[in-house]
Amino acid sequence: MSDHASMPRFRVARPEDAPELLNIYAPYVEKTAISFEYTVPTEEEFRARIETTLQKYPYLVAEKDGALLGYAYTHPFVGRAAYDWSAETTIYLRTDCRKMGLGKRLYGALEEISKAQNICSLNACIGWTETEDAHLTKNSVRFHEHLGYTLVGTFHKCGYKFDTWYDMVWMEKMLGAHPAHPAPVIPFPDLAKRQRR
Repeated sequence: MSDHASMPRFRVARPEDAPELLNIYAPYVEKTAISFEYTVPTEEEFRARIETTLQKYPYLVAEKDGALLGYAYTHPFVGRAAYDWSAETTIYLRTDCRKMGLGKRLYGALEEISKAQNICSLNACIGWTETEDAHLTKNSVRFHEHLGYTLVGTFHKCGYKFDTWYDMVWMEKMLGAHPAHPAPVIPFPDLAKRQRR
């Protein structure tokens, strides 16, 4: 069997994926400062997050042999109308599926969809520490740098978790030119309908 045959496939998340995706996310809440949440969301809340995101943005999962290995999505950057052509990225992988190239492929798929939506910039909000500890390393920043994201700025000691103050950094990636008169952003459901025609 070829390696390609064993590769995960990507598909759009479904609300019923919530329990399995929550199992992927929960360790990041409970054991790390990668997520600044203190409490793991309920299944109902997580399902609502998926449904809300899919009203305008892509929410992708990586699936192999019926199991979900990770997920990534974009969502509003700040939320005001003038920011429409920018989106924030989020990605979480099952802890045993990291450093296998899966994150790079998920982000690549998000970028292609974002370009098709007429989004010009992607932004990532990342927990940061100068001194790595058991709860936070510099891996996420390195991952984004590897994919062409650049550091925009740092908010110092803005997150408190596990009796520790953590910084937060913003990183950005330009997906292409920023035209003088950008085309309207196409909501993901409309884009998906066009591609099915």
